[in-house]
Amino acid sequence: MAQTELPPIIVHRATMRVIDGVHRLRAAMLCGHDKIAVRFFDGDEADAFVLAVESNIAHGLPLSLADRKRAAGRIIDSHPQWSDRIVASVTGIAPGTVAEIRRRRTGGLTAVSSRIGQDGRVRPVNGSEGRRLASEVIAENPSLSLRQIARAAGISPETARDVRNRLRRGEDPLPKPRGKRHVNGAATTAPGPAVSTRKGFGSGAVPHRAPVQDRTATVDRLKADPALRMSETGRTLLRLLAIHTVSAEEWEEIIDNIPPHCSNIVAHLASECAGLWAEFAVRVERRVAETV
Repeated sequence: MAQTELPPIIVHRATMRVIDGVHRLRAAMLCGHDKIAVRFFDGDEADAFVLAVESNIAHGLPLSLADRKRAAGRIIDSHPQWSDRIVASVTGIAPGTVAEIRRRRTGGLTAVSSRIGQDGRVRPVNGSEGRRLASEVIAENPSLSLRQIARAAGISPETARDVRNRLRRGEDPLPKPRGKRHVNGAATTAPGPAVSTRKGFGSGAVPHRAPVQDRTATVDRLKADPALRMSETGRTLLRLLAIHTVSAEEWEEIIDNIPPHCSNIVAHLASECAGLWAEFAVRVERRVAETV
């Protein structure tokens, strides 16, 4: 009977420790095999642990919730610059749970002033500090573009736009906390505008887009993940994501060369695809939350 060839095990080259594939290795030994396909991982031990956790979450023996929480704590210690969402995606628990684990381990204090998000962008832990830095950058050089201001202050271009507009109106760069009003003698919080929980999908919002270099780096990191590379659905996802590493100049060239008689059709399809991606993102995040 023909047997499907198993994917290679992953071994940490520096320590020769098996990161992923212990059971495959044991099965090969029991079958009397003296060789097995191996892929070497050249990162440090902290990154090797992250890969081991990721691999077990994806296709190994399922880790218990307690194991995943312990793993999250260890990753927070070794990668304090990672955002809660990155740690959550690695360990298979909700970002809120990661945030609580971080608070317990650090006592609410943080040793880093910024964190790396899932999109590869670096953002300040304290949003107020990022806005303050942006206001200083704008005061020193008002001609800078929003992206240059955002990069210098470690904030998003949309936040940089808000800071710049506030300064132009003579306002403080930091939004004032929402006040309270009294209704029938009871204090209530004044309602604010409805805000979508999905970034970029609020009414009238301009979607935040990370620079193409950041998206490319993020997709490249995903391509290095064996859990995605070694499955057909994973490879399909990587191919779809790779489409969005096209540079702004290439997009402009594509747009400029769309035949006029096809423009409406292309615009309609692009809008439908954007909706599909938005639904995809919501369902993926919901699935992560449901694992807790």
